[in-house]
Amino acid sequence: MLINIHVKNLALIDELDIEFGKGLNILTGETGAGKSIIIGAIGIGLGGRFSRELLRDKDKDGLVELSFDVNSDKIQDEVIKEFISDGMITISRKLSGDRVISRINGETVTVSKIKEVAEKLINLHAQHEQTTLLQEDKHIEILDASDKGLQALKEKVSESYKAYMNNHHELEKMNGSSSDRFKRIDFLKYEINEIDAAALRPGEDEELEALFLKMNNSKEICEITEEVYNITGYDSSSSAGNNISRALQRLRNIEKLDKDAEGLVSLLTDVDSILNDFNHSLSEYIADAEFDDETYKETERRLDLINSLKAKYGHSIEDILNSCEEMKEELSGLLSFDEKLEELKENDIKLERELDRISEELSAARKKQAEVLSKGISEGLENLNFNRVLFYMNFDRKETYTADGIDQAVFMISTNVGEEARPLHMVASGGELSRIMLSIKSTLADTDNTPTLIFDEVDVGISGITAQKVAEMMKKLAKDHQIISITHLPQIASKADNSYIIEKVVKDERTFTGIRRIEGDEKVKEIARLLGGDIISDNVISAAKEMLQNE
Repeated sequence: MLINIHVKNLALIDELDIEFGKGLNILTGETGAGKSIIIGAIGIGLGGRFSRELLRDKDKDGLVELSFDVNSDKIQDEVIKEFISDGMITISRKLSGDRVISRINGETVTVSKIKEVAEKLINLHAQHEQTTLLQEDKHIEILDASDKGLQALKEKVSESYKAYMNNHHELEKMNGSSSDRFKRIDFLKYEINEIDAAALRPGEDEELEALFLKMNNSKEICEITEEVYNITGYDSSSSAGNNISRALQRLRNIEKLDKDAEGLVSLLTDVDSILNDFNHSLSEYIADAEFDDETYKETERRLDLINSLKAKYGHSIEDILNSCEEMKEELSGLLSFDEKLEELKENDIKLERELDRISEELSAARKKQAEVLSKGISEGLENLNFNRVLFYMNFDRKETYTADGIDQAVFMISTNVGEEARPLHMVASGGELSRIMLSIKSTLADTDNTPTLIFDEVDVGISGITAQKVAEMMKKLAKDHQIISITHLPQIASKADNSYIIEKVVKDERTFTGIRRIEGDEKVKEIARLLGGDIISDNVISAAKEMLQNE
């Protein structure tokens, strides 16, 4: 429920805090005190227009902040659950400069997200706003919300529609591409054969590139390696191998004369052995480095082929092979085109029949529930002093299937005997719309999950017994919902669980609008004011007390 409104620098409001309670919250005040400003502030908080023209002081920021307690509310929507923090959701809208900053629990969001979240928490029904009852496409949503069985059927229709459309789109896609199919098959075959003929091996390109680089440098490599072999080998009297061999022979002569030389002989023997191994490996390296012209040309041709395939199919051999597999899969599908097309056509017929069946089932259930709902709303309207009202839902079939079914339904009403019923939005005035919404909400009290309902000017054009009936229905509705309403009628104000007075005061030659909660004698005086106007006699006070005691 809505527990707090914080407003700064808006119209006649400098800064105010309003804390609302459970049940029926009633706001009263003199004409011109600023009641419409309070409702307007709530509307801004719910995503309405917020501009500099609304600011009291153009040099300061404007702020509207709405805080909701969602711990005990019947919240099932995942969008709402995403934003709940410690059982609270706070929506704030700040006008800074020419920019409106919208936040939910401190997180900056778009105004569309504000509206999406807000509509799950609160329903503002102001006289001049284009709200639920003025939008024909919302009427069937009201009907569906009145019965859990309809909601379950609607989900089945949605699933059936999704399956039908997925198959239908695939069928249209195949029908549209049939003329190009043979060209595509020939093209795929050519490209697959091109890749397969190359007989690529993962990592082959890296090996060939290294080999090609080596062959390009083979002359310089051969010159260097042969020079090194001459320096370290045994072919020349000045080479390292020969010199170490001679040194080893001489050292062994010392070993015969002095056994302490054994360690030196051993070390030099190891050096001789290592150098011998090195020269052997160097000899093999020199042999491998000798490439013939044919090997060079073949390596170059192979690299050119691989690089041309990379340019067409991917940056690596792995990419080329993956592309080939994808093309083979597509080719397989095209080759079985006729079989697949026939399967899609059969499925299209089956799925459309199933969609039609479940849509008709939903439509029949809706029409049956519409009678129940219309009867309940009609009874509520009669209790609200709509004499001999005619209220029902008119159904038409949509031209195409939709995820919501095949029904296009609108509330029809006639408030005068002998007049033909017409669509609700074409007939009802603002005050009547508020009372019709009140009747609908009362009828849907057990299934409506919107925690807070706000009624502005629900008492327009009514008095006497009608006012009493409206008050009783609002009190009943407040058992399952938090109700916030502005009223001018004592019958409604006396039913309040929480009463607030909106006042206009002058301070330091400036006018301010404020709001505060009233109880006890103040509440009695306010009821008396609503009863007696400017003249509040003892009799009027007594009547006000009696009215409150009867609650």
